[in-house]
Amino acid sequence: MTTPCRSCWQNCAVNTDAEMQAIDRMEDAIAPIDPATAKVRGLITGLELCHHKAERWVANVIEAIGRGETTKGLGTRSSQEEHPAERVWQNACAALSAWCAGCPIESIDLSVGDVRASDLLVGLGERSPLKEWQVQRVTEKIRSSIHWPRPLEDPTARYVWLLLDVGSYEFAYLTACPEHYGEHKEYWQATVRAIVRDTVDGDEAGLSLALAIDMLWPCHGDFVENLRIALAAIGGDLRPARPFAACGRNISRTPIRRRMEAVTETLRLFCGEKVSESSVDDELLAMLGMASDESKWLAASLRKTIRLQLNPPIEVRALSAMTAPEWLLNQSGS
Repeated sequence: MTTPCRSCWQNCAVNTDAEMQAIDRMEDAIAPIDPATAKVRGLITGLELCHHKAERWVANVIEAIGRGETTKGLGTRSSQEEHPAERVWQNACAALSAWCAGCPIESIDLSVGDVRASDLLVGLGERSPLKEWQVQRVTEKIRSSIHWPRPLEDPTARYVWLLLDVGSYEFAYLTACPEHYGEHKEYWQATVRAIVRDTVDGDEAGLSLALAIDMLWPCHGDFVENLRIALAAIGGDLRPARPFAACGRNISRTPIRRRMEAVTETLRLFCGEKVSESSVDDELLAMLGMASDESKWLAASLRKTIRLQLNPPIEVRALSAMTAPEWLLNQSGS
């Protein structure tokens, strides 16, 4: 019998295991948790190793554990302060909007990261009403993510999920076309039924184009390549040269994996377990400071979160392998 995990584990698991239960007991032993410690634990719950600045985020958490407090977290950036990667995302939106407006690809003189926008847009092929509708959904997804968690100036530009039901952290499929897309139901169905054929952790898999758009997070370290895959799929190429990597999907591809393994060994030593000295980062160990019940609980929580994200449990891996709901595939005869 499985037991749902506490909400603080929502970024790495659905159900609890013996190690998580032991860490939860550490939390219970020091309850009530003071606000400063709770805020540091919140940083851990917000950690996503697929984020383009994940390594720095982990360092921030370790520094916060050592200090017993933090000023980091969602909403701490000034609304006037531009995110370092925001120019990349804005250029992507501008290029996609220009394409939808009918501009020739060669005339769109923008760069999206290190890639020319024209190199990304060429995968769309010949223009069609369906492709324009799909590209508009991609643009809305990126634009809404740029502003999150700050409110959009134009509420009508908010992204409406194509296939994911995100009412809870346990993602599920929608069971029908969202009312928002009712006037273009045939476009929505075509987007859901288009299956990108790639791999998940080396195994053959499929991914609904609708789900790929839903999972197209600009903050992901592979955003530009994921965008290329999505646009090529809109253009009809459903067999990308490299797999789509978003959120927990293909997390094993993260370039910081080896570094995170060293971090977890350092946290393990801090918590009182024996490890090989060669695997410990002395600088991080110094940042953690003197051990206390609170800091050991936080360190154990961070270590478990990293390990679960690098090696997701089976129920999380199942979410990563989602293609499209059976009811819709059966309806379409796929």
